[in-house]
Amino acid sequence: MKLSQVKLVLKELETIGFQLPNGELVPNHFHVTEVGKITKHFIDCGGTERIEEVVNFQLWNANDYDHRLHPEKLLNIIELSEKVLKIKDLEIEVEYQSDTIGKFGLDFNGQFFLLICKQTDCLAKEKCGIPAEKTKVELSTLTNEPCCSPDGNCC
Repeated sequence: MKLSQVKLVLKELETIGFQLPNGELVPNHFHVTEVGKITKHFIDCGGTERIEEVVNFQLWNANDYDHRLHPEKLLNIIELSEKVLKIKDLEIEVEYQSDTIGKFGLDFNGQFFLLICKQTDCLAKEKCGIPAEKTKVELSTLTNEPCCSPDGNCC
């Protein structure tokens, strides 16, 4: 989900909720402790230089049970971050504390922002010699006709 999409959703919401991949909700007294831009400049295993940029939201739970972050407050924080940090319309990455800091993608289901699991991947499969995944096909679906019939003169 891109930053512009989050801003549009926030303008329509009365309350903000985040849902974890397991279906649990982030406690509603969470704080967004950071809105930032993260730049990752790296070389992949195939030797290609790459630069990735994301907007980062960090969610944090405190023992401040009376605190509720309202959509207009988060929108103000985002707009200040865009101005000061010169943030463009980038994909959102959310950090949330569990056993360790988890990094998630972001989506919206009409009610809650959804924290989407992210996966590692090889970005240079063709240079590493990792074969492309082959499509599995059932042989019975390939043709309805026998390849050779008694009167077909193929044998």
